[in-house]
Order: sequence, then structure tokens, then C-alpha cells
Amino acid sequence: MTVPQFSRPGAVDLSAFRTPTSAPGARAAGSTGGGGYVVEVTGEDSLRVDVVDRSLSVVVLLSIWSPDLAASVQINATLSKLADEFAGRFVLATLNAKAQADLVSLLGVPSVPLVVAALRGQLAPLIQEPLAEAEMRALIEQILQAAAASGITGTAEPAPAGGSPEATESPEPPARYPAAEDALMRGDYDAAVQQYEAALQATPGDDEAVEGLARASLLKRTAGVDPAVALQAADDAPDDIAAQLTAADVALLQADVDVAFDRLLALVRRTTGTERDTVRKHLLELFVVVGEADPRVGRTRRALMAALY
Repeated sequence: MTVPQFSRPGAVDLSAFRTPTSAPGARAAGSTGGGGYVVEVTGEDSLRVDVVDRSLSVVVLLSIWSPDLAASVQINATLSKLADEFAGRFVLATLNAKAQADLVSLLGVPSVPLVVAALRGQLAPLIQEPLAEAEMRALIEQILQAAAASGITGTAEPAPAGGSPEATESPEPPARYPAAEDALMRGDYDAAVQQYEAALQATPGDDEAVEGLARASLLKRTAGVDPAVALQAADDAPDDIAAQLTAADVALLQADVDVAFDRLLALVRRTTGTERDTVRKHLLELFVVVGEADPRVGRTRRALMAALY
């Protein structure tokens, strides 16, 4: 097996570990977690199932730690607490470097402790030292926002006894536009938008490119936006179209899909002419980000039609 190394710059592609499609849902024997939304990585099979495959639909934070290092223990304690607080919006996977030395060596981990975010089968290094709980929470919020804009909106159910958290959504197939997805992962939203626009010029109406462009545009619009400030500004000026659109974007990135949709739907009902059309188009773009299969999209689309006609 060819295994990418953490010493490479940027996100690390772990597609070599992905479970073959001929064996969906396979679980590694003995892959047990610490309860709640925590799972212990016990070997290559566990890494494949509990981290790589799961990261196609749910954000996974992988903590590579050692019980001999106080910093490791502190990081895991904070992440475990936040995993319960976020109630399945991310899963914490722990890899004991002392017990799994061969796997750590195989991955090329430079030092312990190390926490990485797993998104769509790629690992992006995050931190190597403890953070205050508030700082860790803010970092996780940023990761979840980026994940939501990349179409990773699944949540996990609490682990049953002797098991690990189960995702509520099925893993998605690999992206057909990896250059655009890579640009999203590294925060180059302009490049991602350009990649998807080029794809649509080459193949007009391509569903994946349409969805990707909507996600990339969402991230580009909200780059540098303070969520609390944006939401307060919208509440203070309910008829400010720009403020309401930004607030809806922020709500969506915080996984408050109903809040985002309801805000724009209410605005459609209060506006007319070009303003109403602007809001309508923005809502339709958010439908693309969330996905037509989501029942909230169908419900809001019907409400939108009623509001328009």
C-alpha cells in the first residue's frame, strides 16, 4: 500500500485507505470508542472505516496522542467534551501512538500530540499543543463551516455500547473536480470558483459543478465575516437585503438550515420586484448547497412557490 506522509505540504490524501465500494459499511473488529462521539482507532482497518470512510459525510477530528504526554491527555479531554457539546456534528477519533506505533510510523506523523481534521478522505493538520476550550470551540466552528460549504453536513449518532458513532448520511463518491475541491480545502475560494466556472463552460448544467460553484461562492461571500456581527446586523435591520442574505449564509454555515431558509422565505414575502428576485435567487442557490434530497429543501421550495404565486 502506498501511504501518503504528513510531511507533505497541505492536506494529506488518504484515499489509499478507503474501503472498497464492494464492501460498504464494513467495520473493523475491535474498533471501539470511548462512548458518546469518540472512537478509538485500533489499526489500519479502523483508520479506514472510522476516519477515512466516515469523513466523506461527517467531519472527523483525529487526535494522535500518547498517554505519557500531559498535553495529549489535555487535548483529548477538551475535544471529548466538545464532541458531546456539538452532538454529532463531528466525531473524535483517537489514535494512541504508543499502542499503534507501527500505524503512526506508516502515516509518517512527525510528532505527538497532533490533531488533524479529516474531510473527504484528506487529513489537514490543525494543532500540536493544547488550546483553551473557547479557542478549540472556535476552531471547530471554522472547520464545520468549511465542511458544510463542501457538502459535508452529516451528523453522527452517539456510539452504542462497544461501538462507534454511526453517520446519518451515506458516504459520497469521490469528487470529479479534485482541483476545485483542493482549492476549497486550502481556503482559496477565488480559485475554486474559477475552477467550477470553467467546468460549467465545458459542460453546461453539470450537477456536480453547479453544486460546487454554489458551495465555493458561499465560502467566498462569507470569508472574513464575523457570524455574531452578521446575525446582529440582520436582526437590527430586517429590511436590509444585503444583511439578510449574509445572515442566511452564516446560518447555513452553522448548520442552521431551517433558520437560513426561513429568514430568506420571510424576506421574499416582504419584498417585491427586483429585490424579491434577488432574494429568491439567493435562496435557490442555498437549495443547491444543501441538496435537493434534503427534505428541508422540498418543504421550503413549496413554501417559496406559495409565497411567489
